Amino acid sequence: MPDYTAGDGTRLHYVDQGDGLPVIALAGLTRNAADFDHVAPHLPVRLIRPDYRGRGQSDWADYRTYTIPVEAQDVLALMDHLGLDKAAILGTSRGGLIAMMLAATAKDRLLGVALNDIGPEIAPEGLEIIKNYIGRKPAQDTYAEAAAFRDRNWVHFKGVPMDRWLAEVAAHYEETPEGLIVRYDPKLRDAVLEAGAQPAPDLWPLFDALHGLPLALIRGANSDLLSVATADKMAERRPDMIRVDVPGRGHVPFLDEPQALDALHQWLERLK
Repeated sequence: MPDYTAGDGTRLHYVDQGDGLPVIALAGLTRNAADFDHVAPHLPVRLIRPDYRGRGQSDWADYRTYTIPVEAQDVLALMDHLGLDKAAILGTSRGGLIAMMLAATAKDRLLGVALNDIGPEIAPEGLEIIKNYIGRKPAQDTYAEAAAFRDRNWVHFKGVPMDRWLAEVAAHYEETPEGLIVRYDPKLRDAVLEAGAQPAPDLWPLFDALHGLPLALIRGANSDLLSVATADKMAERRPDMIRVDVPGRGHVPFLDEPQALDALHQWLERLK
C-alpha cells in the first residue's frame, strides 16, 4: 500500500483508487481512510484517502503535531507527492475543518469543497461527547458487542442495518484477546484536550475563505455537532451552497444515503 513522507519525516499512508477528477477524502478526528468505504463505489472520481498522522496505518508522531494546521500541510505534501496541482476536498468532520484551513492558506490548490456534518461553529454538547471517548479503550470486547451497542444506543441514527455497524466498528477498532483497541494514537486525546483548554478561535473567516469554490454541505438531520442554526447561517453566507439534511442520521452521515449522494453528484458536476 502507498505511503509518503510528511515535511517532518513522518510516514503517512494513503489509498488512491479510481480515475479522473482528483478528490481527496479527509476523515473524521479519530478515523481513517475507511471512513469513505461506503461512498467510494458511488463516486466516479479518483478518490484519494489519506490516514492522518497518528491514525490508521500512518505512523504515530509527537502528539503536539496532531493539529489542523499541521494536518493541512500533510495534505499539501500528499498532493505534491502525487504531482497534483489542484484537487477537490471531501471533508468529514475534522476533515472539513482541514479543508477550510486549506482554503484560507492554499486556496489556489483547491477545486472545490464538500463538508460532511461540519461547520465553523461546533455545538458544545457534541464536543463534550468527543472529549469523553477519545483516546479511551471501548468498553466492549468484540466487534459484535460494539456493533450491538451502537445499534441500541446511537439514537441519532435510524434504520442502520447491523452489517453496517459491524463494518464501522471493524474499520475503527482492532479486535484483540484483550478486547477492542482504537486504531489511532491514544495521545490524540492529549492533543484535543490541550487545544480545548485554549479560547475557541473564530472559524468563520476560514469558512468565508471558501468563497468562489464549489461548495456542498451534507448534514445529519439529527447531528449533535452541527446545529441547524449554524447550517442556516452557512447557507445565508453562501446562497449557492448545495445543502442537504440527511434524515435518520446524526454525526456523521455515511455519505451513501440517497440525499448525500445527490448532493455529492451535484457538487461534482460543478467541478467540471
